[in-house]
Amino acid sequence: MQYDFITIEGNIGAGKTTLATALSKKLNARLVLEAFADNPFLPKFYEHPQQYAFPLELFFMAERYKQLQELLAQRSIFQKLTISDYLFTKSLLFAKVTLSEDEYKLYQRLFEIVQQQLVQPQLLIYLHAPVRKLQENIKKRQRSYEQKIPDDYLYNIQETYLQYIKQLPFPILFIDASHADFINTDRHLTVIIDALDQTYDRGIHPIYLP
Repeated sequence: MQYDFITIEGNIGAGKTTLATALSKKLNARLVLEAFADNPFLPKFYEHPQQYAFPLELFFMAERYKQLQELLAQRSIFQKLTISDYLFTKSLLFAKVTLSEDEYKLYQRLFEIVQQQLVQPQLLIYLHAPVRKLQENIKKRQRSYEQKIPDDYLYNIQETYLQYIKQLPFPILFIDASHADFINTDRHLTVIIDALDQTYDRGIHPIYLP
């Protein structure tokens, strides 16, 4: 494996954790999963977004920073590769959607200070799925506080991601996850594993699932 650190990203319900977990097992990689359930502001945010958006995003940024700093600082002779189911910059992307202009400017200043201390991934796997599919996946996993997420919110997050990944300084494997099944369809996982053996230039590289 030519990579040391791979990140998987995508909208809410795109299948990031499922793919990260499956890849880590196949590739004997260290797995970094976002501890979203530990955020006490998450259920409150979905009920009262304007009131709880700033503490929600600040908590996420602090927890993501702590987790990535600790895990990436630990080297393992048995597991060279680390796979994460989130990109640290997602803190800023979500904040851009959820915060007011003044709050976002403050958040951005804090983010820029923190981000400089973290290692960037060498490759990003981006899972893209239409909002309809995202809502289906959200309903399947039955997290009560997610069941009322509006389509507009998911669409805004999606557009923010798509604009952002165009400017990343490392390669992106762009996966159409509309019909992806990384648990029950072995060939979907195999396509991605095979793609990881290739060398890519900076930019977006579409990968098609059979």
